[in-house]
Amino acid sequence: MNTKEKFEQFMGLHQSGNPILLYNAWDAGSAKALEEAGATAVATGSKPLALSQGYPDGEHIAFDQLLTTVQQIVSSISIPLSIDFEGGYAKADNVRLAENTSRLLETGIVGVNFEDQVIGVGGVFDIDTQKVRIATVRSAANKMEAPLFINARTDLFLQEKDKSKHAGLMDEAKKRAEAFAAAGADGFFAPGLDNLDLIVDLCQSVALPVNIIKLPSAPANQDLANAGVSRISYGPFAYLELMATFREKAEQLFSK
Repeated sequence: MNTKEKFEQFMGLHQSGNPILLYNAWDAGSAKALEEAGATAVATGSKPLALSQGYPDGEHIAFDQLLTTVQQIVSSISIPLSIDFEGGYAKADNVRLAENTSRLLETGIVGVNFEDQVIGVGGVFDIDTQKVRIATVRSAANKMEAPLFINARTDLFLQEKDKSKHAGLMDEAKKRAEAFAAAGADGFFAPGLDNLDLIVDLCQSVALPVNIIKLPSAPANQDLANAGVSRISYGPFAYLELMATFREKAEQLFSK
């Protein structure tokens, strides 16, 4: 498949009630293993990708190093690839954001996660600011005539650790979804949300395909599908479980 065909396939896999499953990769080897296991698309997670190269999450890995990893993944698989773009590695600089988007698209990826949290500071960008940021990413893609699935992420729920307050964030989340769609987003990602009733409400209220992360506390995949979710991501959990097993094996070896 060429990039346009990969994009069309990736877009078509986002179906309410029949969600695409993304068991997040972090390098070429893990991406290739996913393709061989039957994955229809691959997505990276920022945390496992960074941790696997010795960096903490949150754009601590250099953007050039991220690009090198992305290029290695693209060259190793034949299925669509979406990248965790975090906040665009540009802080509040939209000129740099456009440049980074263009460089990322040159690798042949067809999707990005793009979040509204203010990385390194905390909180989230206001809606109007984030609309401009999403529009900047979309404009950069349009200038290159490059197809791009923008999965617009809100960190409202992830940053609020008291889950009893999540219901009170729903109106704001819905406003963000509507605004992000108007700015050019193709999907809406609400990590941290694991209350099934709230997920149903979000899916029924938002026009964009909804992405939920498979937290340990999240409902079963079939329940998420029945709720109308279009995309289920596994975040860093596969990597963390694998590394825990690796460390355990090593401890057993060196303790003898």
